[in-house]
Amino acid sequence: MKMLVTGANGFTGSHLARRLLSEGHQVRALVRPGARTGELQAAGIEICNGQLTHPADVRNAAAGCDQIYHIAAAFRTAGHPDRYYHDVNVGGTMNVLDAAQAAGCERVIHCSTGGVHGHIEQPPANEDYRFKPGDIYQESKVAAEALVRERVAKGERIAVFRPAAIYGEGDTRFLKLFRSIARGRFVMVGSGQTRLHMVHVDDLCQGIALCGSRPEAVGQVFILGGPDAPTLNEICAMIAATLQVSPPRWRVPVWPVYAAGALCELLCVPLRIDPPLHRRRVSFFTHHREFDISRARQLLGYAPQVSAAEGIARTAAWYRAQGML
Repeated sequence: MKMLVTGANGFTGSHLARRLLSEGHQVRALVRPGARTGELQAAGIEICNGQLTHPADVRNAAAGCDQIYHIAAAFRTAGHPDRYYHDVNVGGTMNVLDAAQAAGCERVIHCSTGGVHGHIEQPPANEDYRFKPGDIYQESKVAAEALVRERVAKGERIAVFRPAAIYGEGDTRFLKLFRSIARGRFVMVGSGQTRLHMVHVDDLCQGIALCGSRPEAVGQVFILGGPDAPTLNEICAMIAATLQVSPPRWRVPVWPVYAAGALCELLCVPLRIDPPLHRRRVSFFTHHREFDISRARQLLGYAPQVSAAEGIARTAAWYRAQGML
C-alpha cells in the first residue's frame, strides 16, 4: 500500500514513516518547503513539499495514496496567535479529510492527544472521559476531533488515536528534566505523587500501525500509552538511577510557583516571548495523567512492551551518545 504521512520530519512522524516502510509499504511525506528531509530521502521515503493549510498541496500529496497518517500539528509556542492553531490543527485536518475523499483513500488515521482530557480527577481515564483542554493547543485538538466525528457520522473511514506523553531516542522534550536531575538541580513542585502515563515512540508506532491495519479501528478512538504509569517521584528516581546520581530531595509548594508562572505569562506572551516559566509547566507537577488503554489492547491487539524504566534508560543512553548530558 502507499501511505502519506503528514509531519514525517517530526519526532513521531519520522519514526512512523520508517516503520511503515519496514512493513513493505511505499511512504510519501508531506513536509513544509525548506524542511530538512535528507534522512527521510536516504531511507527511501518520497518527499512532497507543501503546506497543510493549502488544500491544493494536500490534495497533491494524497493523490494515489491508500491511507493518510495525519501526524502534523501546530504545537505550543509563544510566537503564534491563537488563530494559527485553529488554522493548522482544525483547518489542516479538514484539508486532509477532503484530500482523502478526493483520492479515494481507504482510511485516515488522525493523531489527537491525551491532553484533551486535561487533569484527570478520577484516574485512569478511558476514551470516553470528559474533555477539559487547558490551552489553545489542546482546544484546537478537541475541535479537530469534533470535525472528525462529524465526518465519521457521514461514513468516512477514520481512526483516531490519543497518545500519552511521547518520549524516546531522538526526542528532547524530557531533556531538561534529565539534565536537572543529572546536575542535582531538580526541585519537585508539590508532592510528586501525580502519575504521568508515558508512551515510548516504538510502542506508539506499533499502535498507530494497528490503527491503519485492523478493520476494527475504523470509526474508533484509541488512547495509546505505555505498559505502566509511574508517579513523578518514581520517574525521577528511575532517571537518577540510570544516570547514577542521587535522587532529587528538594521540594517546594505549588502555589508560589504557579503565581510566578502566571506573572511570566502576563509579561511575556503579549510580546510573543516564550515565558521561562508558565502555568502549563506547573501543571506537569499537579495534573494526574493516567490512562486506561484496554480498548486498544482488546480491539487492536495493542501490546506496549517498553516499560518506563527501560524507556528512560534508553532515552538517557541516547542523550549521552549525542553529548547532551
